[in-house]
Order: sequence, then C-alpha cells, then structure tokens
Amino acid sequence: EEQLVESGGGLVQAGGSLRLSCVASGSTFDDYSIGWFRQAPGKEREAVSLFVSSDGSTYYADSVKGRFRTSGDNAKNTVYLLMNKVKPEDSAVYYCAAVSQLLSLTPLKLVPVGSWGQGTHVTVSS
Repeated sequence: EEQLVESGGGLVQAGGSLRLSCVASGSTFDDYSIGWFRQAPGKEREAVSLFVSSDGSTYYADSVKGRFRTSGDNAKNTVYLLMNKVKPEDSAVYYCAAVSQLLSLTPLKLVPVGSWGQGTHVTVSS
C-alpha cells in the first residue's frame, strides 16, 4: 500500500510563503506521479497539484496557478509544494498521495492510490 508522509505545515501570514514536503518510498516515487491535495473544514478534499516524476511535468488547480510550485528530488524520494503569496483561503490540511490517473486539468482531478496520511496543517492568517 502506498503511503506517504507530509510535513512543513504551520502558521503563515497572508502574502507569505511556506514549503511542504512529501516523502515517498522509492518504488512509489518511481511508479507513480505525486499529487498534493487539501481539505478545508467543511469542504471536500480537492487536488492542488501534480508532479510527474518520470518527466518533471507539473499541473495545478486554477486557484493556485502562478502562486504554488511543485517539484521533486529523485535522490530523496521527496516532492515539494512551495506555496507563495498565500491567502487565507489556502488554509487547509494538505495531503500528498501517489496518483494513478490525471482525469482532467480544469478542474484538476486526480485519482489517488493508497490510504491518506495524517496530512500537514496550513493556517494562513489575514
């Protein structure tokens, strides 16, 4: 079962930056793309970004395009989510997951694989 570990969340002021990390097993990183998702209180979990480890391609939800950037470090089996110019509406629990399918780009819809981890909390103060 694919399970990844997220870290890096915290409290940040609006307009600031935060970098999240997602550590995967070696086989997961090799076999799957890695997606970031988030879930705010009372809302459904939504896809935020996708990093395609095989070729480095990246995809983003419209709500974060131009502000967030995802990247990967093959040597560390780690995928990052750099959050810039954060807004209060970015506050959520952020999860990463192995992704088996990219269903659509707009809206960004991904098919996650395996169980969800504990996530990492991001709170943006106004």
